[in-house]
Amino acid sequence: MAELSTEETPLDARAGTARAAEKNRAIVIWLIVCCGMVVAMMLIGAITRLTESGLSMVEWRPLIGAFPPISDAEWRRVFDLYRQTSEYRLENAGMSLSEFQTIFWWEYIHRLWGRLIGVVFGLPLIWFALRGYLNKPLALRLFVLFLLGGAQGVIGWWMVKSGLVDRTDVSQYRLTVHLGLAFVILGAIQWVALGLVPRRSAVGPVSPRFRRCTTGLLLLIFITALSGGLVAGLNAGYAYNDWPYMNGQIIPEEYGDLTPWWLNFFENVAAVQFDHRLLAYASVMGTLLLWIAAWRNGLRGRARWPFDLLAVMVFIQVALGVSTLWFVVPIPLAVAHQGGAIALVCLAVWATHTVYQIPDAPAQSA
Repeated sequence: MAELSTEETPLDARAGTARAAEKNRAIVIWLIVCCGMVVAMMLIGAITRLTESGLSMVEWRPLIGAFPPISDAEWRRVFDLYRQTSEYRLENAGMSLSEFQTIFWWEYIHRLWGRLIGVVFGLPLIWFALRGYLNKPLALRLFVLFLLGGAQGVIGWWMVKSGLVDRTDVSQYRLTVHLGLAFVILGAIQWVALGLVPRRSAVGPVSPRFRRCTTGLLLLIFITALSGGLVAGLNAGYAYNDWPYMNGQIIPEEYGDLTPWWLNFFENVAAVQFDHRLLAYASVMGTLLLWIAAWRNGLRGRARWPFDLLAVMVFIQVALGVSTLWFVVPIPLAVAHQGGAIALVCLAVWATHTVYQIPDAPAQSA
């Protein structure tokens, strides 16, 4: 009797490749849904901040807190807790229960959405792991992302606690950390998802210098977004509402009022808004230069898309930022500006991931 062959046939190899592609497609769809939920979370957070709703829930109950007040007695209990805060005493004294409920619901939705993200990310992660969809490196990356999501919830409460003392707002430092980690989580999920999408065509090569410049632009846009967190934390958008000047001057007189000097970068309203503007200008210039460099490096087709979209989006974002200032931070424009920052970071992540999938140009060409 002839022995059965144990060698893999080309047909078996194609079938295995198709199964792997199908598994990756399911994971990518799941991660895209998670990205969309994180984006929605960030926009809800922006509304929560702009409506000054973040301090309305003074308790952190990760499990029981998933249920809102139902009875009139419970509503009055949580309202009484809020009336003990500095924000109520100094800004909202005399607020009615119905007015309190309005700000409470925004913060409640914000926290509930965070819990929902944990469920939507965690349960499929367990399912994919049990079904053998994840190799060890991918499983480790996803598990770290899950831990970062949990840490974000803790940091959110750490931020809220900073506003429950003798002040009417949360710390701009903690707000910026909370915002920054949200961008990191969103960018990391996007990066993992992009790594599972097969490249349909080989493009390149590109120079290592161009790759470093693309990474540098991602870092610059990220820092600009973080500076926006300081602007929000200090309510600096309400202070200087002309553009391109600030109270009729290029550099505001109050820029260096604080001592020591480095405090101006984080606590001086004039300096924080001015620095945010400078970083925005630098992001525009960097994006345009990188777009030109992408053309000179010969990027074509899908490899060119993120650079083209970045060049368009950066001007939309500037227009949103200027309009937000001119109209003294109306909520729809301010939320749109936050959405523009999210779009820029995501496009920069896409562009950076793209160039890291393209081979190096020869040394002489580079």
